Amino acid sequence: MSSSFTYQCTSCAEDFPSDSTMYLCPKCEKKPKEKLPPFGVLKVIYGYKDLIRFGITFKKLKQNRWLDLLPINNLDNLPKLNIGNTPLYNYQMLGEENMGFDLYLKDDSQNPTFSFKDRASALVSAYAKENGIDTIVTASTGNAGSSLAGICAAQGQKAIVMVPESAPIAKLTQIIMYGADIIPVKGNYDDAFDLSVNATEHFGWYNRNTAYNPLTIEGKKTVSFELFDQLGETLPDRIFVPVGDGVIISGVYKGFEDLLKLGIINKMPIIVAVQAEGSDNLVRNISTSTFVVKDSHTIADSISVNYPRNYYMAKDFIQKYKGDWLTVSDIEIMEASKNLAKHTGLFAEPAASAAFAGMIKYKNENKIAKGSRNVVLLTGSGLKDISSLQKELKIPDAIEPDIKYIER
Repeated sequence: MSSSFTYQCTSCAEDFPSDSTMYLCPKCEKKPKEKLPPFGVLKVIYGYKDLIRFGITFKKLKQNRWLDLLPINNLDNLPKLNIGNTPLYNYQMLGEENMGFDLYLKDDSQNPTFSFKDRASALVSAYAKENGIDTIVTASTGNAGSSLAGICAAQGQKAIVMVPESAPIAKLTQIIMYGADIIPVKGNYDDAFDLSVNATEHFGWYNRNTAYNPLTIEGKKTVSFELFDQLGETLPDRIFVPVGDGVIISGVYKGFEDLLKLGIINKMPIIVAVQAEGSDNLVRNISTSTFVVKDSHTIADSISVNYPRNYYMAKDFIQKYKGDWLTVSDIEIMEASKNLAKHTGLFAEPAASAAFAGMIKYKNENKIAKGSRNVVLLTGSGLKDISSLQKELKIPDAIEPDIKYIER
């Protein structure tokens, strides 16, 4: 059976019943937010005491495919596609270098549309199916849009995707091939986001936007359950997460927090937020009392945002559980992408490579203890955005089909 749940506002802590579709806290979303991230993002809270009383264990959670900690009633409403359960690869060597610690790469590019975003789209789609909703809209720089389009195609639902006009062609191709309606928007991701919310209010479409629809975090948190399972029901020492809006890192925290509240684990691993130097609006403001925005410019388009939509929740998680954060340059991101592909055979898009670059930076600064276990979340395939790699490609001129040219 599924567990009952309520919504809790991350701004005012007020609770709301889950008997109707909700996005933001109706009180806090009205707060003036010009030049600020939105207030009133909702958090899903389950009946943890009831689950403990009924004898919940991690084994039972896994047998029921996490349904007791998901805001849906029936697993049959999820897509038939294989979402989640992605590989976790272990390395002690990187090329010829013995790192002195265990490196684990969680490869979420193995999801159906080749990104981590399928975890969220699947849950949003299942909720829509249970509630008789057939049209879902989202704003996206590419991955969330292609994810929603693919999941809706599998579920027989209609997807409408609003993208900034600069979105990478590979991601736009996916969206179109999956049969979604694509709407390019003049402006950036924030402009597309605001238009999608207006369309939701005007047309009554169901909105998938992260840090707007609280169920997206519930889908993304499943990666934490998988990590705990794949590591033999033990915790890693540290997890490196690429950060833009702050939703993925909040999902990672939320999954482990659920396990904490059930008494399955007794501490939180150190979770490291990694942002691009050119788009650091979340981590740069963690220790400040006043949010200051800086225009974002980075090769990692998936984590390029001016106003992190889940800023307040992510900041609260990082501070509450003593997480860490850092930034990496575009040069470091591209070097990490090449090293990752060359030494592991895993080709990650720049946003995902940012997390790997963060791990490399930590290692080079001797911040990773010998013998420790460190996870890097690889959230999307490199084939999602090959245009960013064009300058790195040096393809030789063609030769005659003669062995003498090979000898030369």
